[in-house]
Amino acid sequence: MKTIIVNRLFESFAELERAISSAKDTLTRKQNAPVAVLERIESYEGILNKQRSLAMALCRFATAGDWDEVSRHVKLINGLSAMIRDDAREVLAGAQVEMSAEQRELSLS
Repeated sequence: MKTIIVNRLFESFAELERAISSAKDTLTRKQNAPVAVLERIESYEGILNKQRSLAMALCRFATAGDWDEVSRHVKLINGLSAMIRDDAREVLAGAQVEMSAEQRELSLS
């Protein structure tokens, strides 16, 4: 059971890495991509690396039977995931507002 949970955790990191890479590629190809948004997406890569490091430590603690540390690391990993999720939502909301403004501008011209 523990192996399944840990495998799923690392699979979720791979999924997140693909999503970050896709977003970064899309923005890089876009003309006038906001530098601040690109920097935020690049920060997600650092956060993901930290999550992987925490997950490796979690595995060591699970092997040792230190369940308090396992629980703590799960909370840290989840907190970092929530941070990425919330920031990505904010980025997307800003992109939608920006796109709406551009559409209004185009319709007025």
